[in-house]
Amino acid sequence: MAESLSPWHKVLLAREPNRPHTKDYIESLITDFIELHGDRSFGDDPAIIGGLGKFNGFPVVILGHQKGRDTKENIKLNFGMAHPEGYQKARRLMRLGEKFRFPVITLVDTPGAHPGVEAEERNQAAAIAQNLLVMSTLRTPIITVVIGEGGSGGALGIALADRILMLENSIYSVISPEGCAAILWKRQEAKEEAAQALKLTASDLLEFKIIDEVIPEPSGGAHLDPKTTIEKVKEALQINLEQLRKIPIEQLLNRRYEKYCRIGLFLE
Repeated sequence: MAESLSPWHKVLLAREPNRPHTKDYIESLITDFIELHGDRSFGDDPAIIGGLGKFNGFPVVILGHQKGRDTKENIKLNFGMAHPEGYQKARRLMRLGEKFRFPVITLVDTPGAHPGVEAEERNQAAAIAQNLLVMSTLRTPIITVVIGEGGSGGALGIALADRILMLENSIYSVISPEGCAAILWKRQEAKEEAAQALKLTASDLLEFKIIDEVIPEPSGGAHLDPKTTIEKVKEALQINLEQLRKIPIEQLLNRRYEKYCRIGLFLE
C-alpha cells in the first residue's frame, strides 16, 4: 500500500499525531530507563528526551525528539523542535555512551530545529554542528531511526549514525515541502509538487543510499497499529545492534567516515 501513496500523502502520514513518539518507544523497548535532564549549561529542553537503559538486556543510551499529541502538549514540547540546549543535552548523552561503551540509539521526529530568536541567540547552528563533529568520531556504535518527520538540520543534529533506518511512511529532507514551495514556486499550493521533487520518502532515500534500511509499517500507517510498529522497530534495532557490536571500533569509525564520503557522489 505504501508504495502506491504519493510523497505528499507520506508527508501527512509522517506528521500524524497518533504515530508512536519517542517516549512510546522508550517505554516499550527500554527497561530500567533513567531519564537525564539538562545540558549543564543553560537548561533542559523537553523537545529532546533521553537517558540510559537496557535494550534486550544490553545497556544503551537512547534519545530522540518528542512531539505532543495535541496543541497544548505540542506548545509545551516546542512541537518537537529543539533549542540549542536540546542538542547540547543530546551531545552530553552521546558522550556518556562513548565513556561507558554503550551503543547510542537516536529517534528522529521533528519539523526542524527551533527557529526562534532565542535559539539563534544561543547559537543554534553551532550546537548542531558540534553534534555532527562529535557523532562523526564517537567511539561507540550509533543507530538512528526516523520515526516520523526528519526535518533539515534539526533532524541531522542527532542523525549522523553508522546505520540510519526509516519507518516506511516517515520522511527525511533538507526542507519541508511547504518551505520548498514558498522558495522555489513562490506559492504554498505547490507543496505536493515540492514533496515529489524533494525525494524525501524512505524508498527514495534507500535508493540514493542515504539510509540503510526501510522498516515496514502496518497497513494504513503506524498510527493505526502502534504496537506492531514498535515491534518491527525492535526487530530492526536488534539485528543492526548485533551486527555493529561485532565490528572493532577503529573499523567502525572508518566505515562511518566512508559512508558519509560516499553521499552525493555521482558519475556523469
